[in-house]
Order: sequence, then structure tokens, then C-alpha cells
Amino acid sequence: MSKRIERRNFLRILGAGGVAAARGGLALPSVLAAQTAASATCAEKLGWRLGCCAYTFRRFTFYETVDQVAALGLKTVVGFNWQKLSASKPAVLDEGMSAADRAEAKKRLDDAGVKLACCYCKSWGDEDACRRLFDFARDMGIETLDGEPAPSNLDLLEKLCDEYQINLAIHNHAKPSPNWRPETLLAMFKGRSKRIGACCDTGHWARSDLNAVDCLRKLQGRILTFDLKDVNAKGQCVPFGTGKADISGILKELHRQQFRGVIGIENETTLGDLHDELVQSIVYFDGVAKKLAAGQ
Repeated sequence: MSKRIERRNFLRILGAGGVAAARGGLALPSVLAAQTAASATCAEKLGWRLGCCAYTFRRFTFYETVDQVAALGLKTVVGFNWQKLSASKPAVLDEGMSAADRAEAKKRLDDAGVKLACCYCKSWGDEDACRRLFDFARDMGIETLDGEPAPSNLDLLEKLCDEYQINLAIHNHAKPSPNWRPETLLAMFKGRSKRIGACCDTGHWARSDLNAVDCLRKLQGRILTFDLKDVNAKGQCVPFGTGKADISGILKELHRQQFRGVIGIENETTLGDLHDELVQSIVYFDGVAKKLAAGQ
């Protein structure tokens, strides 16, 4: 069996029934996991953990997302804390989860062989609220909390990061959001714990007309996680290598910096076939990563 899956082979293996299942929110055939897992393995050789951002599957539940990430052959998911756990219960993936829901979620992740390594958090409150969030992260095995806290919260969050041994990755949205320029992030990081760094959204840099490789060079030493996406001239997500985000250049720069961490594939498409585009992206990533691993 080939360790690399081409787009035409993916569609042939999946078949009409598989495509319908994928669009309906069901996991893809398990044979795909065996074939596309080569990309995750190649990434691991470079010190990277290739995963998928749950926001890619925001139309689905967290449990459906975990199944689909596993079916893509990936072992890591980047969550977001307002995704519903399942269709049968109102709970969402946040610090308000009951002990029973947390145990169930951890079992679903373990059974799928998927790690919830990072989680994007929408809001940050006072110390009690932040402690509940960090307690939740520790309980769920989350290594890095992503988000856009106010600069006035950073003294508290730095203390909690060091206390809990959990990272905080500050995310950049496109301009005119406060964090769109890497210089803004660097000013926030200055003099602070190395546990506070950047969650680099490459699609938002492209939408802001910034060169992603230049941004990465500026942030060297402070890069914690990635929302890796490619976008076209209209800012719409497209498969890796077909847009303007320079995915190949980004990966080469990460290799040069000896980055070690989570790279979450993200695709916000509502136009094309999501799973088709994800597999195209994984194949492209695999091709670049193999060359880097071989020293080319």
C-alpha cells in the first residue's frame, strides 16, 4: 500500500457513498487513515505534530470532528471552546463541562488515538475565571491555550502559565484586529515567560497582505502553534500550494528555525468539498516535508 495518497486515488477509494458520508458528518473510511498517516509520520521526523483545527469542522460536533481527524490519519486536534460535544447533549468543549462529560470526551479522544493538544478560547475573565479555564486545560491534557486576551490580562496569565505549566499562544486575526502585525505580538511578549508566544494564523497574514515568512522570522523563538491555511486573492481558503500564503516557504522557514510543536491544518471553506481540499493539503504538506526531511 502506498504511503502517499494522491487526490484521484482518494476520490476513487472514498467512492460516492463515502463522499456522502463525509458530507453528512460521518468519519471517512479507515483505509484513508492508513494512507494519509504518512504525512503525520513525516512531520514527526521534523519535530512537528501535524493535526487539524476543529474550526475546520465547525458545522459538526466535537465528537464528529475527532472521528474525522482520525480518519484523515492525523493524531492531533486543536479545539475551540464553543463547539458542541455531541448532537445528543447541550454541553460544549469548555471549562463548564461536567466531570462525566470530561471523562467521556477523554475516552472518545483516546479511542480515536487523537490528542487535544491546544484549544482556542474566546473570552478571558478575572483570576477565578482564568483558573477555571486552566484547571479545565490541565484536566483535559491541553498543552496550549490559544486566544486573544487583552494586554492588561497578561500579568495574570503569565503567572498561571508558569504555575500550571501550560502555554498561552496569542492568535493573530486579519487587520484591523489588534494583533494583525507581528510587531504588536513581540511587544506583548517582551520580558515575559517563554510560555507566552504566538499562534500563527498564516491565512490571516495573507489576508492582511503580510509576507508569512517575514512574519515568522520576526517571531523566531516565540512561535508556539500554527493555524496553517492557504487563501486565494479573495481571502477564501484553498488547498495548500494553490493560494498566496506560500505554504512551502513557511515550512522551509519552520525547518530552518528548528520549530518543534503543533501545526494545525485549518480550512474555512464553505464553497468546495471540504474533505477533498483537506486531503489535497495533506498531500502537498507531505511532499514539502519529505524533501525537508531528506535535506533537499
